[in-house]
Amino acid sequence: QVQLVESGGGSVQAGGSLRLSCTGSGRSFRLDAMGWFRQVPGKEREFVASIARDGRSTYVEDSVKGRFTISRDDAKNTVYLQMNNLKSEDTAVYYCATDRNPSAWRWTPGTPEYWGQGTQVTVSS
Repeated sequence: QVQLVESGGGSVQAGGSLRLSCTGSGRSFRLDAMGWFRQVPGKEREFVASIARDGRSTYVEDSVKGRFTISRDDAKNTVYLQMNNLKSEDTAVYYCATDRNPSAWRWTPGTPEYWGQGTQVTVSS
């Protein structure tokens, strides 16, 4: 049974920071790319960032580029999303995901093989 579990969400004032974690179980994701999406009610799930299996190459969407950083720790089977200078428009449920394609690239909602259940991030202004 493969599972991804997000943590680290919560409420924060605009300009603040949060660090999301997503830990996998049931298999190793060492050979896979990992990434993050976010979604607000009534809107399409939005790609945020992905990281290649080597933990070096990343792809970050323009809407969060310069504020969000994606990283991974294969020893912990975990991917992180460091979110700085948060804005109210960052409020969403954040989902982690994995893809067997080992490269970092611009994902669509149909790209991931596995999904987490999401963690809520709320930014107040």
